[in-house]
Amino acid sequence: MTDQALEAPRVSDAPEAVPRPTQIVPLKGLPIVAVLVAFLILSISQNWIWGLTFFHVAGGAVWTVVDLFVGLVLGPIIGRLSIEARAEFSARFMPKMVLLMPTVVLLTLAAGFQLAIQLGNLSPSSPNHTLLIASFAIVGVMAAIALGVLEPANIAVLFELRKPQPNGEVIGKLMRRFVYAAGILGAMQIATLVIMTRVASQ
Repeated sequence: MTDQALEAPRVSDAPEAVPRPTQIVPLKGLPIVAVLVAFLILSISQNWIWGLTFFHVAGGAVWTVVDLFVGLVLGPIIGRLSIEARAEFSARFMPKMVLLMPTVVLLTLAAGFQLAIQLGNLSPSSPNHTLLIASFAIVGVMAAIALGVLEPANIAVLFELRKPQPNGEVIGKLMRRFVYAAGILGAMQIATLVIMTRVASQ
């Protein structure tokens, strides 16, 4: 069903004039990212447990919600849109994801690792040690998918949309790759949530 919903459009279906993103990276969002990263660095350097917990919990929540929403909700909707609507949606949506996903991944993983060190969960004698190792393995795969598959597909869509005559078939394939990657990440996020709630309850 998902395959049919995300079937790539034919080149002949592509419109002559496709909305183009004005920027690959939305410059207005860079100050916000800079402030968040600066606060993260300060929290790590000062060992602020509250700050680290905030970044890890809030970042993990945003990461999970975005992946599940894109993979399970937006994916089927995008697949049923016309080429014109899909291109316009991508031109507005994808630039925001260029900033959002790498920032969320950085905040979540850096804060989580520092928390594990400060709380002693990485010690072999900790009852949470095995759970943390399993979490690291899952999150490592998630980060590789997010930064190695999802983000390149995102950027490739933006570059394709900026061409004088964007290829509708290429955009369809890249969007399908983006949505599938987000769906896989969302499923893996569930496993991470199970592990993290188990760690917090011990």
